[in-house]
Amino acid sequence: MPMPAIDTTATAFFAGLVTSLHCVGMCGPMACAWAGKASSQKPTPFIRDTTLYHAARLLSYTVIGAIAGTIGIMPMQWFQHGPALILPWLLVGLFIIIAFGLERWLPKPRFLTMPMARLKLWALRRPPFHRAIIIGLATPLIPCGPLYLMLGLAVANGSTIGGASFALAFGFGTLPLLWLMQTQLQWLNLKLTPVRLRQVQRSLALLAVFIMIWRLRGTFTGEPDTSCCHPSLITGVPQ
Repeated sequence: MPMPAIDTTATAFFAGLVTSLHCVGMCGPMACAWAGKASSQKPTPFIRDTTLYHAARLLSYTVIGAIAGTIGIMPMQWFQHGPALILPWLLVGLFIIIAFGLERWLPKPRFLTMPMARLKLWALRRPPFHRAIIIGLATPLIPCGPLYLMLGLAVANGSTIGGASFALAFGFGTLPLLWLMQTQLQWLNLKLTPVRLRQVQRSLALLAVFIMIWRLRGTFTGEPDTSCCHPSLITGVPQ
């Protein structure tokens, strides 16, 4: 059975972009909590603290992804093609869940709700500089189904570096819309209603499902998809 011609890191980035449409509505208050009275801040400190928040958040994603990838090293050795075959199909499953709005049924670690609320209250008493870092580092602990599913998929990378890069790519995918929300919240609320956000999110996820299944069709037919990839990307042999 051939190796699927799918760049899972790029797909993780796209999954982050799609998932961030959920984050704006569900996790937005936490993402903006560090700012406090942002309007009273000068633009430079606000941009600095926004950057610190996202840098801390991406660092936390990367560390957790590395841990998850390390955990997956042994289990992935049980499969013939390991992460190269399993992870792309798991990502297809993720996009199907999002496309049909099933993410609200994903299990969430509710026991983290109260600790995160206490952490938020404690962080709000800190200076914005410290607050941004604290809440950024704690973001992966938010009881969020899609977020935990993505971090769980980092296990299927089967390596420390693979899990770290997968989680980091996902984090970078969530960055554009979250940054826009933090800096242009009023404009975003006028342009994108919750209903429209869901429509865009599900449409993008459904498009990803069709594209990925088409690219992965070689796992059924026995032939890899070489239509848009250099042979060396599929076979691993330089041409």
